[in-house]
Amino acid sequence: MEKVYLGTNTKMYKGLADTVSYVEELCRLTADLPREKLELFVIPSFIALDAARKSADQKLLRLGGQNMGWAEEGPYTGEISPRMLLECGATIAELGHSERRHVLGETDEMVNRKVLCAVEHGLTALLCIGETAEEKEKGLADEVLQMQLKRGLYQLPPPTGEQLWVAYEPVWAIGEQGVPATKEYAEERHRTIRRTLVQLFGEERGAQIPLLYGGSVNPENAVGLIQMEHIDGLFIGRSAWDAPRFSQLIRSVLDVCFPKETML
Repeated sequence: MEKVYLGTNTKMYKGLADTVSYVEELCRLTADLPREKLELFVIPSFIALDAARKSADQKLLRLGGQNMGWAEEGPYTGEISPRMLLECGATIAELGHSERRHVLGETDEMVNRKVLCAVEHGLTALLCIGETAEEKEKGLADEVLQMQLKRGLYQLPPPTGEQLWVAYEPVWAIGEQGVPATKEYAEERHRTIRRTLVQLFGEERGAQIPLLYGGSVNPENAVGLIQMEHIDGLFIGRSAWDAPRFSQLIRSVLDVCFPKETML
């Protein structure tokens, strides 16, 4: 592993002032960490993006949008275009989050249009996929992940690691009542994801796409998860929303991924 990917989506919890305070403190607390080993990102609410851009050192922290429309412009009331995200300082577009799919009704086809649009405009598409508890219980997890990938990435030219990240977030592991997947279960699903990406894009491109695990990641399970062979990063929820706590989690992960002598 050359670099570890660590980030969070603050959902609809932090407004403008809270986001500014948070990103400023997070940058200050992690400024000493080598960014050639760490890709650190925060995905705040749309209203806080521009203020976060002005408050955070872009060399220390990447910003993203929690969703994105599939057109550069047009009669899409309430949507945010890729150009708007870029103007606000976002370089990442989070697409297909389980809440968008299962609460707000987004389909794989809609997600696919967004992925293609994001990559076309130079954003990193962070594609979120994951099975429900019922699908897991019926042994359909791998089939669901393969289908979400094949539909969500349909007609996408072989991407580089800067164009596409994939976050595996089992639906049953997300939220206050979520139960985190064991590191072994997460690793098996990541193996399936990697295998599918190689089938879609070839060995070279498919092997270089970063795979992140998200779903009730916390200081107790983060180190075990990141040590799995096919987990390249962690997409963290409420455990990351306190900057000092997130900073400690980041350091714990880096310590195990890159021993002290390699961090100098």
